[in-house]
Amino acid sequence: MKIQKKQAIGENLLYLMVWSAIILVPVLNSLMMAELHVSFENVLIAWRQISPYLLIFFVHNTILAPRYMLRHKYWKYIAGNLLLILGIFTPVYFFTDLPEAALLPENELHGVSFSNLKMYWNVVLALFMNGANSAIKLMYQSIRDEQHMEALKQQNLQAEMDYLKYQINPHFFMNTLNNIHALIDIDPECAKNAVIELSKMMRYVLYDSGRERISLEHDMQFLMNYIELMRIRYTDAIDIRVEYPRDLSAQVSIPPLLLIVFVENAFKHGVSYNEPSFVHIALRCETGRAVCEVRNSRHAASGRKIEGSGMGLDNVRKRLDLLFGDEYELRIDDSRDNEY
Repeated sequence: MKIQKKQAIGENLLYLMVWSAIILVPVLNSLMMAELHVSFENVLIAWRQISPYLLIFFVHNTILAPRYMLRHKYWKYIAGNLLLILGIFTPVYFFTDLPEAALLPENELHGVSFSNLKMYWNVVLALFMNGANSAIKLMYQSIRDEQHMEALKQQNLQAEMDYLKYQINPHFFMNTLNNIHALIDIDPECAKNAVIELSKMMRYVLYDSGRERISLEHDMQFLMNYIELMRIRYTDAIDIRVEYPRDLSAQVSIPPLLLIVFVENAFKHGVSYNEPSFVHIALRCETGRAVCEVRNSRHAASGRKIEGSGMGLDNVRKRLDLLFGDEYELRIDDSRDNEY
């Protein structure tokens, strides 16, 4: 709505400037011809002869063009145009007394604007004026349509991103609650601590993940809460390593809920109770880039590629496409039998 109002104001200012110039032309013309004084008689005659055009423009700009031309009712628009012009100029032509210009000395006739035009020239000039008005309206309408489409595109993009992001949330919390459920049978006290860690994570998801970007330090704290949850569940049986700069600047930011998908997959598919397992996470910051590497053990019993498992990884790839286009890199290396 704000964009449409600005466009309407800009269009009306353009019309105001043009008509102000047209109204001032007779005054300036009279000054130039008389040199010493303004011929008010000539100016008044010119304004009187301009007034039908101003009336035609007003009706065309406020009624005919918006109601018919912009709504593609072209036959009604053309008919309305002709009726408007003829309806205004016919009485002017037939019922107006002899133009005052005829009573003026010949040397003052040059100071009169729009004087002594034939009827058909009035019609042609009015049609040309309305055509210019229509062209301007179509130009502004095109600009408004383009801006409206761009706004819709951005809204659809945001809606799609929100859809993908909040698809991840239930998926993530479902897995986490399953972890806590398993932990209750093993160690109820640890399960209580797990609920506390989960509450911290839920606070992040509810209050921070709705932002377009989040500080990398804050996002890493969210990951550490999840990892602590995993440490409680797996105790010391799993080799869990996390390396990241402890002096992360608040200026470094990323979209929320991206990295958690890779970390969650690493624990979900890389941990075995029967074999030695590991999850190694390394994060570093380069110029204009954040680089995260997640490695996890791979067990022959699983026998499947993690890339195709679940909706999380597919969703995060779609989000990356929407957010960064070609300006990101996602590498998945499953060429080793014991590491992913």
